[in-house]
Amino acid sequence: MANRVNYEREMEAVLARLAGAGERPALLLHACCAPCSSAVLERLAAHFAVTVLYYNPNIDPPGEYRRREAELERFVRDAGWAAQGVRVVEEPYDPAEFDAAAAGLEREPERGARCTACYRLRLTRAAQYAAAHGFAWFCSTLSISPQKDPVRLNDIGEALAAQYGVRWLPSEFRKKDGYKRSLALSAEYGLYRQDYCGCRYSRAARQGRTP
Repeated sequence: MANRVNYEREMEAVLARLAGAGERPALLLHACCAPCSSAVLERLAAHFAVTVLYYNPNIDPPGEYRRREAELERFVRDAGWAAQGVRVVEEPYDPAEFDAAAAGLEREPERGARCTACYRLRLTRAAQYAAAHGFAWFCSTLSISPQKDPVRLNDIGEALAAQYGVRWLPSEFRKKDGYKRSLALSAEYGLYRQDYCGCRYSRAARQGRTP
């Protein structure tokens, strides 16, 4: 069996090339929440002009969605990223988009095919937005979580990059203690850390019940 791609090493090679060329291109960073964005912005903001995209129709209920978005905005402001040019853009919240992507996969376990469909839904919108607004690169904060599959995320990202003509930044942000750093930054800024991924299925699984 072939060894898995070292996405961290691939990303470091990209960052080194950009630094060597004196380039700081525009990157669209899909984000699910403030804690996951925290350590990722530390890694990327020196190398890219970052815009954070909040597109998460999977998050349920609506109050949870709004709380995570507000907390992301607060973190970007309070941590000084807004003063450095980082901005947050929000795509419309329509849970029906997630329901359509998850149709037929309702009984899938966490980390199964339903999660793959959710990755694809959100990364597709990120690729579309990046292509429509002139971004050179796009990626997602999702790989900072120990609960997310970096292979599936990067495979989907690469396929979308080819489809939409925007470069995908290979990444596994939990590497090099990225996840631990997100915990430290969450404590430093008093960030709300949710106890489930976002959708009603993950919430039900966390609570030990059927959605």
